[in-house]
Amino acid sequence: MIIENTGLDGLKCELSYLDETAEKVGFIRWQWEYYRATYDLKIEDKPNNAEYFLRVNTRAVEGKLEKPDTVLAIEAVYIGKATFPHGLEYETPIPQPVMSTAMQKIKQLKALLDA
Repeated sequence: MIIENTGLDGLKCELSYLDETAEKVGFIRWQWEYYRATYDLKIEDKPNNAEYFLRVNTRAVEGKLEKPDTVLAIEAVYIGKATFPHGLEYETPIPQPVMSTAMQKIKQLKALLDA
């Protein structure tokens, strides 16, 4: 599920700063290649024994991801349920407690990136 109106779409910053800032909120840079990267945050739904991942998708607009001064633009923020053995399912409804946690983390990340 794509999360609309996060205030993050189109935001630009250097790779090293985004890595550092995202880590403060709990995100890790997971998938990456020369021109794009995703930052993931795992959210556990213990009552239902399920895991969800909040994902921030970015693309390099200046440079390549092997350099810390590469400028990234955030393209989309989305959330999905983890599936076995590894993958995300984006059509499953997201439980309200998980969505609340996701929105809180998005707000924290935006506040740090705007500072």
